[in-house]
Amino acid sequence: MQALAISASLPDRQDYFETLSTCSDGSLNTVWFAQIIASWQVGEGVLPARLGLSLAQFEGLLNQHFPGYVIDPATQCDKTLDFSRMLEKQDLEQLLRQFASVANEETECLISIIVAACLGSDHLWQDLGLWSRNELSALIRHNFPELALRNHKDMKWKKFLYKQLCEAEGLYVCRAPSCEVCQDYQHCFGPEQ
Repeated sequence: MQALAISASLPDRQDYFETLSTCSDGSLNTVWFAQIIASWQVGEGVLPARLGLSLAQFEGLLNQHFPGYVIDPATQCDKTLDFSRMLEKQDLEQLLRQFASVANEETECLISIIVAACLGSDHLWQDLGLWSRNELSALIRHNFPELALRNHKDMKWKKFLYKQLCEAEGLYVCRAPSCEVCQDYQHCFGPEQ
């Protein structure tokens, strides 16, 4: 079993990421899962215990992508998310399932993690614990390619997901006839640094 070596200083997310990478199965999603888990282990992002997954899903994810990796008990997250304030949880899950390139347990885990991160108040990539918006865009292109194609104007991902839900319901709450003339354009399309 691979465990992080104890050093004089506490490990940072790069340390956890490197250890996860040495245990990884080498798949493309593994890089993103490693970033998410490494950030989660140091308290970054909003994801709760087990990334918001059931115990079986969490253990399955670790066993599939990082065989032999052991979560340091000192990094057990005590964050919780209040899904009662997220009336659109099932709608978000269904939206992501609809555009998933593959229907499998890994995709279900990814959907659950993304939906949990939507409860955060920062940009989606930050709430997930990914290291940049580019990483999130690549993850979505890989796992939800048709959804990524719909975001052809590069709208911020959380806003884009919710806009997709509104459009599916026939709701158009924007005040301007098009995004380009809206006074809130920078809030939806501006940089996410």
